[in-house]
Amino acid sequence: MAYKDFFNKIKGELIVSCQALPEEPLHGPETMAKMALAAKIGGAKAIRANGVVDILAIKAATSLPVIGLIKQEYTNSPVYITPTKKELQALMDAKVEVIALDATSQSRPNREALGEMIAYIRDHSNCLIMGDVSNFEEGIAAAWAGVDMISTTLSSYTPYTKNRLIPDLPLIEELAKASKVPVIAEGNIKTPDEAAEALRLGAHAVVVGTAITRPQIVTKYFHDAIRRTAVKISEKKI
Repeated sequence: MAYKDFFNKIKGELIVSCQALPEEPLHGPETMAKMALAAKIGGAKAIRANGVVDILAIKAATSLPVIGLIKQEYTNSPVYITPTKKELQALMDAKVEVIALDATSQSRPNREALGEMIAYIRDHSNCLIMGDVSNFEEGIAAAWAGVDMISTTLSSYTPYTKNRLIPDLPLIEELAKASKVPVIAEGNIKTPDEAAEALRLGAHAVVVGTAITRPQIVTKYFHDAIRRTAVKISEKKI
């Protein structure tokens, strides 16, 4: 998919992140493909997915463009979203339309710089590049380094952004005003109103994951809210 075509397709639209960790009940390509198909029926215009097996299953089931990543932990680095060229190559082989990678200022495994990663993608594929960042400075730096879009995915997930309020609507607004590339709102967006607000603040598109595709966590939101209220009611009766 060409650059212009992809950005036209997702402008003002919803992207759904279909991911499940190995320890989660919905883990597995068959389930993720069904989740992605449900997202497509609901109106999603693209899917964000983790791992080659899931990506291939989702592409076959939906024909939607896929923002692909590979989560891989390395002992010598905190970076885990598409951290090295090995993961880049696997995503290119899977023919994803977009590669998402950590574009924070944290040190990468093998001392591979963000610029090296971007150059490798440009030299070996036509994939677009999404830089996942955690703060304003990283977003601007990633845009100048050559990513095609920046995403606010990692706000509150780096040691220096742990205290940021989520979803990080101020970051979305700041980057949308200053960035030379489209800003994709992502990260802890839990409600339709929050998604709409992110768009109003200047996001090109909005990614929602947990609130749609991780029912065990959404269930816990409801459970915790109900329990808090139940305790308060009990205390008033005493």
